[in-house]
Amino acid sequence: MTSKHIDHTVPLIRAVVIHPDRRSDSPRLASERLEEAAGLARALDLDVCAEEIVRLRSTTPATLFGSGKVEELAALVRAADAEAVVIDDDLSPVQQRNLEKAWEVKVIDRTGLILEIFGRRARTKEGRLQVELARLDYERSRLVRTWTHLERQRGGTGSTGGPGETQIELDRRLIADRIVRLKAELEEVRRTRGLHRKARKKVPFPSVALVGYTNAGKSTLFNRLTGSEVFAKDLLFATLDTTQRTIRLPQGRPAIIADTVGFISDLPHELVESFRATLEEVGEADLILHVRDIASPDSDAQAKDVEAVLEQIPTPEGPNGEKKPRRILEVWNKIDLLDADVREAVTGQAERLTREGKAVAVSAWTGEGIEALREAIAGLIDDDPETRLTLQPDQGEALAWLYENGRVTFRDTDADGRTHMVVRLHPSALGRLERLYPDIID
Repeated sequence: MTSKHIDHTVPLIRAVVIHPDRRSDSPRLASERLEEAAGLARALDLDVCAEEIVRLRSTTPATLFGSGKVEELAALVRAADAEAVVIDDDLSPVQQRNLEKAWEVKVIDRTGLILEIFGRRARTKEGRLQVELARLDYERSRLVRTWTHLERQRGGTGSTGGPGETQIELDRRLIADRIVRLKAELEEVRRTRGLHRKARKKVPFPSVALVGYTNAGKSTLFNRLTGSEVFAKDLLFATLDTTQRTIRLPQGRPAIIADTVGFISDLPHELVESFRATLEEVGEADLILHVRDIASPDSDAQAKDVEAVLEQIPTPEGPNGEKKPRRILEVWNKIDLLDADVREAVTGQAERLTREGKAVAVSAWTGEGIEALREAIAGLIDDDPETRLTLQPDQGEALAWLYENGRVTFRDTDADGRTHMVVRLHPSALGRLERLYPDIID
């Protein structure tokens, strides 16, 4: 008896992607914005069957586009046999509903698309809570579109209430109650993170946060630096939940590095607010590595988008109320994708900036420039005072402790077997050293 193979693959939803080009709103190329929107759609497993840039001189409140353009796009949707249309812009609930009626397909705007991707990629409880809160904030104003099945209902008297009015108000209250509960849960997450940060500060390891435009190669760089296997793929928002690991810097000093969610232009306000607990890790970091896809023609514009989000992340205050200075090192990634002449110019410029502690050129994929990056990281976070020490030949345990908790900048062994060292130690680590091994400090 032979068995017949059955293909259970679900066919992809065919979609048209439209980018409304306002020109003055962004320095980025319209073609790059369209390509990014198509990438977002593919990240949601949509089959992009047509792409279109629509020049917008002015917007129409009811449909965003003028009536003639709406009809023209309707023909495009029909010709592509599409089931959905992605608008690379924010739509009001009215605009979204009217376009769905005009084109007779599902319409999703940029915010809804990104929220849907985040919802699929969130793995941790915290990530799911943050995405749900952002989604509820977004959907709260769109109940008139979402609850179309309520149009058959009438108000209690049959004449004063509009279609579905009672049920919609009930749903709004339910959403409001759920938002209150989610915010309470996330506040608990925020408090727990604060306790974890306090605990980490007792262990004198500096912290490094990776930030960057989505698909700039953060997770690949994270894996290269730590030897981890965090999911990394040539896909927008391939990773979402924050991951932390310990890395070793030159001379053995450890540091904690965190891979965070990728940023994107016009990142929905709901997400920035919901992910505030996670983004606080960036604000608290001793050093921020801004990873840039230097091979992208939109690299400069993407960098500005990332900087705009960083501006929204508060930095902790010092003992006298002053703001903690933010240290940022740009990592120019993907130099392996550059043409030879461009690559030479980029690496030459990066070498000059590396000496100033501003930028390092690397390829996270091939490993080129990674050691120079480690040196640059160590130089920027290594501002602890130097301590001179002398260890006897039988003090191997103290020697291991120093490599584990500090950065050794000098080491020499004399004829009697004694080890003379200069070590940079965080003040709290120096206090522990004085308690554990008081006799080795010169």
